[in-house]
Amino acid sequence: MGNVVDEWMAKYDNPQKLLVEAVRQAILKADKRIGETIKWQAPTFTYKGNLASFYPKSRAHVSLMFHVGAQIPGDFPSLEGTGDVSRVMKFADAAELRAKSAELRRLVKAWCDWKDA
Repeated sequence: MGNVVDEWMAKYDNPQKLLVEAVRQAILKADKRIGETIKWQAPTFTYKGNLASFYPKSRAHVSLMFHVGAQIPGDFPSLEGTGDVSRVMKFADAAELRAKSAELRRLVKAWCDWKDA
């Protein structure tokens, strides 16, 4: 029995589908507190609020928008953006995901710890 994100992924037609799934699994494995759902027509990771959503139309790379990324405690150099609220992390390929995976795990854990504080 699949969940709504599994169903969404089954229908997702994008050259980055395999990388989206790899990023998805990395986030879900980063902390047992993280859940997922579909919001804004995209997979969204949640724990006591919305952590991040994929930008599903991105075809050149995988783009993950952290809704309040600027406010998550910690140093996350791969987060791009200059506004007061959101940040984006991009992955060009599996090698870049491997390179950023430790930072991604720290970011997910920092979110969950921040929400539990």
